[in-house]
Amino acid sequence: MFGSIDKSKGLLFVTYDLDQSLRNTIQGMQKEVEELDENRLLNTAPDDLKQYFVEKYKVTPITLLHDQWYADHQDVQVDVRYDRMRWIDDTSRPALVPGERVEVRVPFEGESDLFYTRASTFSMNPPRAVIEKSELVLRYESPADQPKDIRPEVDRALADIEHHLGWQRGMIDAHNSSLSRVAEQAIHQRRERLLSQSRRAASLGIPIRRRDDAPKTYSVPTVRKKATPSLPPASAANYEAEPAWAMEQYEQALKIVQDMALVMERSPDAFKTMNEEALRQHFLVQLNGQFEGKATGETFNMAGKTDILLREGDRNVFIAECKFWKGPKVFSDAIDQLLSYATWRDGKAAILVFNRGTETSTVLGGIDSTVKAHTNFKRAMNWQHESGFRYVLHSNSDKNREVILTVLTFHVPK
Repeated sequence: MFGSIDKSKGLLFVTYDLDQSLRNTIQGMQKEVEELDENRLLNTAPDDLKQYFVEKYKVTPITLLHDQWYADHQDVQVDVRYDRMRWIDDTSRPALVPGERVEVRVPFEGESDLFYTRASTFSMNPPRAVIEKSELVLRYESPADQPKDIRPEVDRALADIEHHLGWQRGMIDAHNSSLSRVAEQAIHQRRERLLSQSRRAASLGIPIRRRDDAPKTYSVPTVRKKATPSLPPASAANYEAEPAWAMEQYEQALKIVQDMALVMERSPDAFKTMNEEALRQHFLVQLNGQFEGKATGETFNMAGKTDILLREGDRNVFIAECKFWKGPKVFSDAIDQLLSYATWRDGKAAILVFNRGTETSTVLGGIDSTVKAHTNFKRAMNWQHESGFRYVLHSNSDKNREVILTVLTFHVPK
């Protein structure tokens, strides 16, 4: 974000304009998105890529660690040529007398170059200090025959510096808050542009060959003053577009499932003796009644004992598991079974948990802790539901193939 800085004069908060520096940082992030290898970008989960750019381009404001400060002093020769209380004939050269130098050192966290950056609000009389590694150094010299109490000066200097840091902090917080939105927009726009180009190329009916000079490995440039995140791992192979089920259809299927659960609750005697396979059949009938015969020809089918699948070509784009709650271990096995079928990028899945007799809070707590402890767990989604959760997991073969998993619990009468 910053160039070379002349630190010899000790002037703080004057060298660079913070607003311009932050805008340059945003532009640098957008430029990196545009220059990222196209297959690298397309083969990486967008949220993972966004998080990488947010971590890389966020700015860490400075925090002075006052509770860790300390002082040091030493005997030195002090130049008193400008002391009006002394008679100095020649002020063109130093007039040295015995004295003392006191250094007050205050450790800090954050990006040290911010000490040389001016916020939109600033003072015409900026503070002075020396920055050495991760310490702010205030130096005071006085002749031995005129010692002085420096504590008031130290307090004033630190208060002045804190004011300048406070003026910066609001601008930095606004910058950091905008990174997620800007990164997401830049990634989305380039992905859409590349996918449109790919579709147009495919429509030519001519085989597309990868350029010999196309990069096959990827290096991440370093960012000074903080640990640099690494690009999420992704295949360097040519990106191939894969079908994905629209969220609207996914939500519609889940609503059908929940409506069927209401039927079960209102007619408990009809369902109290049913096992998983029998219950699944009722859900399957309702789903087929809504989706069969549509223009896409999508139809739900059964596979195995407890699965509901929607297939597109030779892969599954929607998978549902029907399981009675028998504890975290059995539920974890259901997740493993579900992921063994998840092959498309951006897949949709659901686990329908039937509960007979266990406290609802116990079931919900067991579900949440089990999913978050799973090796394929990536993140929880903000999905408000009184008897369910929504997560993002990755497939077994590729961390960039994300699967949205919705877990719904239903009370089944004994």
